[in-house]
Amino acid sequence: MKLPRLLSVLCTSLLAVSALTLTSPARADALDDIIAAKTLRVAVPQDFPPFGSAGPDLRPVGYDIDMAKYLANKLGVVLELIPVTSANRIPYLTTRKVDLVISSLGKSPERAQVIDFSDAYAPFYNGVFGPANEKVTQASDLAGKTVGVTRGAIEDIELSKIVPASTVIKRYEDNNGTISAFLSGQVELIASGNVVAAAILAKNPPKKPEPKFLIKDSPCYIGLNKGEPRLLAKVNELIAQGRKDGSLDRISTQWLGTKLPASF
Repeated sequence: MKLPRLLSVLCTSLLAVSALTLTSPARADALDDIIAAKTLRVAVPQDFPPFGSAGPDLRPVGYDIDMAKYLANKLGVVLELIPVTSANRIPYLTTRKVDLVISSLGKSPERAQVIDFSDAYAPFYNGVFGPANEKVTQASDLAGKTVGVTRGAIEDIELSKIVPASTVIKRYEDNNGTISAFLSGQVELIASGNVVAAAILAKNPPKKPEPKFLIKDSPCYIGLNKGEPRLLAKVNELIAQGRKDGSLDRISTQWLGTKLPASF
């Protein structure tokens, strides 16, 4: 083939490829893939109650499982739960083994470089808890009070920085020790995570621990792959809807023993 003829053929081919590229639809968003497959694959915790653990029938149960069920129901698709660990939950997402991570996932700058996050859907925080008759709303109100904490926990470290000198802090070796101290009346209040407070509520004591004030806030977010704007927008829309209609309050009450905090 002569050179001019060869160049003409090459130019025609390049133009055809360019036209095809320009007219081809962009890659489908993950939301389209979920709707087309009629299945939502969600990574959930396997051993972190009350957010996720194995129930009596060995099926996953917990806050995060109910949140996944809520989303699947709203999307009108079948839910596929995939138990994960803290270490492999993000790799499962980035390798597209799952569509979402709902696994008590906190947000950090390092993680935000790898994945995107929804709006917060669940509270996860450390605070001071006590019965209704304890009128405590800030650290200064703990003057003369006895507070139980788990030794070395974040609430132990942070509370020690802000309480008055007259506050008595009793330290226990693990969460079970802190729980027992509150139930037996050894301490008036406890500083703990809301998960520990939920464990106390599950025992139905005469004096139920109510949240008094926040020490450190680290809510839970849903993890999504980057570059999925429509899926992210839909998940955020459903979270907002769940807050408004009480669906998320019901999940929180079921697993944490209280509605979402007013400031959430």
